[in-house]
Amino acid sequence: MRKSVLIIKNIGHEGPGLLQTVLAKHNVASTTIDISGGDAIPDPLDHDALVILGGPQSANDETVSMLQQIEQAKQALNAAQPCLGICLGLQVLVKAGGGAVTDSPVRETGFFDHEGEPFTISLTGEGKNNPLFSGLKSRFRVFQLHGETVNLGEGMQLLAEGAHCRNQAVLIGRNAYGLQCHFELTPEMIQVWGRLDRDLSRVDGAALARQFEAIREEYTATGIALMTNFLKIAEIL
Repeated sequence: MRKSVLIIKNIGHEGPGLLQTVLAKHNVASTTIDISGGDAIPDPLDHDALVILGGPQSANDETVSMLQQIEQAKQALNAAQPCLGICLGLQVLVKAGGGAVTDSPVRETGFFDHEGEPFTISLTGEGKNNPLFSGLKSRFRVFQLHGETVNLGEGMQLLAEGAHCRNQAVLIGRNAYGLQCHFELTPEMIQVWGRLDRDLSRVDGAALARQFEAIREEYTATGIALMTNFLKIAEIL
């Protein structure tokens, strides 16, 4: 039977980006639903992997859609289904797994921090040995867009850390992964996010595009490798 991935969008403009590039390259089937458009979340166990993308909501929201999303994430975690959460998706998975979501010590936006230094993350010892980062460097330039962070629960491992917001990549259980930073961006996504996101709209759009172009080749190669590694972990590739 052909393998498939369930992708949950929390806001219309935050799509799968480079993940979709990898899925298309390998002819992997996927179903994408948009919670912000009123879509109901199907049973994640009808698919071979679950991906939860970012959005402006909080995993602490008590809306019907967020509560349902966390319950579906719990179901996936309890079944040891391969999962990947990005930004808000990380926070949903961590909360579903027994951790907590709190205010970030620093609100992180864009490619550079409040001191003008590039946002980077560094792999921990566990991260260097984890197949999600197989074949990759131990330190990456990243894009950030979040005001909350996670406190790890029992059975979770920190795989990568940042200078201001420490918990950047997390293993939840056996094969569920969360990334606080973004590895999925394309040039088109940067343009759209710059117009539609409240925090990014305060950043000069032309400067944002130049900053992305300066690292685009390495960033894209890293993102594609990471997404490919996840699909291998999920035994889809």
